[in-house]
Amino acid sequence: MNTEIKHGKTGGCLCGDIRYLVTSPKRSITYCHCSQCRRTSGHFLAGLTIAKEELVIEADKNLEWFASSDYAHRGFCRRCGSSLFWQAKDSDEVTIMAGTLDQSDGLVEGEHIYVSDKGQYYELTDDLPKLSKYY
Repeated sequence: MNTEIKHGKTGGCLCGDIRYLVTSPKRSITYCHCSQCRRTSGHFLAGLTIAKEELVIEADKNLEWFASSDYAHRGFCRRCGSSLFWQAKDSDEVTIMAGTLDQSDGLVEGEHIYVSDKGQYYELTDDLPKLSKYY
């Protein structure tokens, strides 16, 4: 096994049927406030975007992909319902839900996106960049 993979961050779903490794986890967290992310996460989504080759799925017994729009799909556990991944179609990157990582050390807050779509029941009071859309 590759040394880089051995020392990567691990994560998975609530029931344990899906396990993964992130081989290069030094990334910043993006907070997405779009209506789809709020619906799938129950609040706003915290995710880190990595290159697809930096994600190694070790166990995928109940991994299911849902086409949530014309341009993206979401990976979740069919057994426990954990939301794990978001990926634009034909993209070389994948976003991992930060809360599914076993350890979050080394990750830093990056930015808020789709703040124009955020829920009215909360405020954003930090100093992070706040983008109305995403690039």
